[in-house]
Amino acid sequence: MNYDVVIIGAGPGGIFSAYELTRLDPDMRIAVFEAGHTLNKRHCPIDGEKVKSCIGCKSCSIMNGFGGAGAFSDGKYNITNDFGGTLYEYIGKKRALDLMHYVDEINMRYGGEGTKLYTTAGTRFKTVCIQHDLHLLDASVRHLGTDINYIVLENLYNDLKDKVDFYFDTPVLSVEADDERYRVIVKDEVYTCDECIISVGRSGSKWMETVCKDLQIPTKSNRVDIGVRVELPATVFAHLTDELYESKIVYRTEKYGDKVRTFCMNPKGAVVSENTNGIITVNGHSYEDPEKQTENTNFALLVSKQFSEPFKDSNGYGESIARLSNMLGGGVIVQRFGDLIRGRRSTPGRMDDAFITPTLSATPGDLSLVLPKRILDGIIEMIYALDKVAPGTANDDTLLYGVEVKFYNMEVEVDERLECRHKGLYIIGDGSGITHSLSHASASGVHVARCIAGE
Repeated sequence: MNYDVVIIGAGPGGIFSAYELTRLDPDMRIAVFEAGHTLNKRHCPIDGEKVKSCIGCKSCSIMNGFGGAGAFSDGKYNITNDFGGTLYEYIGKKRALDLMHYVDEINMRYGGEGTKLYTTAGTRFKTVCIQHDLHLLDASVRHLGTDINYIVLENLYNDLKDKVDFYFDTPVLSVEADDERYRVIVKDEVYTCDECIISVGRSGSKWMETVCKDLQIPTKSNRVDIGVRVELPATVFAHLTDELYESKIVYRTEKYGDKVRTFCMNPKGAVVSENTNGIITVNGHSYEDPEKQTENTNFALLVSKQFSEPFKDSNGYGESIARLSNMLGGGVIVQRFGDLIRGRRSTPGRMDDAFITPTLSATPGDLSLVLPKRILDGIIEMIYALDKVAPGTANDDTLLYGVEVKFYNMEVEVDERLECRHKGLYIIGDGSGITHSLSHASASGVHVARCIAGE
């Protein structure tokens, strides 16, 4: 029951912490606690036929388990400091990029070899975007695809399972500081460790807030991203996705001056639903295997809301909007863009008459009854702006799924070692509020492991 290091969460941050620690000190006793299942037992029951919508599994296999919420994502590792988190503010821009490249090298060794590394450097689309008041962010993007991403995770687990004690389906109830050691409390047992790494991801944001309150770790309010997932024929964005794959485009609205951005682009992918703390939201996946690809491309359009005093519950705000969508649609709502701008709800008949086949079974409805006017106005303005660089984006049959919400943990106060006020307690990954991507979360895990090992 006594370990040198306990890692809470087997997402990217936790996995790469364990990997680097075992590499640097093979004799170190390490345990990883994960609330979800092993990788091979992570199966969402939604099959589109017998089960068409979320049934509220005790542990959501899309969000929890080995690999974290990124396990069934499309496996995009964005190597950049321009988006994906603020890790560079703590450890420096060069070190952050070096660590992301190191993570990429590991992914290549564990099954990702042969996948393509895209880059926005020197692309003509940057000029085209600027000419239409759109801004393409700089990045190198490694696209593994959902299928290759799974293989990489499987190989990493097979390498680690004999070096690390994994405890799956074992949610940690609390963490206590005890005379320079830490007590990790689960349902039936108490485990102790010299150093503790917390890497619970976005789905662990509420639990993380409780830990910070119990241990009196300072936090500050963070943002919430609210929007929709757009689905359209893959040919509309093919000239962008064929060259860049992932294009992070930012637009400042004329009406309010709000920033709207594209996020998580999935060429020839599928829209999926996911369960975060009992709330059904929408996301997207894509595959490297041509046989699993679809005729559609999907991506998110998100508006970031950063709240000021006295309001502090940004996640609660996002949850309330998502719950309203769940109330009206019984889960995810889908609407044709043409119906939205005409002020009418989409109906099953109008959906059947569309020239696009949805990849997710969702309830036809009216997103104007769910999303605040300011956010919806920004999304509509962004769609028309994108139509200038990708004609067809603003077609009547473009589908909008709602809502998509990206929850962020309150940003936890840590130092350059990602260590909080309690010596030996590290908070990393998306659960820290510092990272917002696979690459940044993984890099934070490597960074902390090296700090612990004295590298």
